[in-house]
Amino acid sequence: MLLAEIRRAVGLTQEQVAASLGIKQPSLSRLESQDDMQISTLRRLVAALGGELEIIAHLPGGAIRITQFQDAT
Repeated sequence: MLLAEIRRAVGLTQEQVAASLGIKQPSLSRLESQDDMQISTLRRLVAALGGELEIIAHLPGGAIRITQFQDAT
């Protein structure tokens, strides 16, 4: 699911999320359309949407939750 779709699904506008992040709406628009971003940026964006980011690696032996970046800012 795309970040913009998640934002819309939780009922928030770009303006609302941008204000929560302390950025301007055009900056949020650029973030939502990026193909790549830092984990800390994604974590802040997900938090602004009311969520929590988890990173899970799906390997042949099973799924592993990666906690190394849990407290990244």
